[in-house]
Amino acid sequence: MKFSEIKELSEAELQKKHRELGDELLHLQVRKQTGQVEKPHLIKSIRRDRARIRTVLHQTKVN
Repeated sequence: MKFSEIKELSEAELQKKHRELGDELLHLQVRKQTGQVEKPHLIKSIRRDRARIRTVLHQTKVN
């Protein structure tokens, strides 16, 4: 997910997306521990997307 796409979302949508990505990340990490992940690079990209969302949420609260 690109930063420009994230900035266009409302705060409620950002929080929902953050939760969804958190759930997906948890499932991927559990599957990685059991050796069932086909695409382990997704874990890194999801972590980065969540960080981008947190950054936008923080910027909107500060401003």
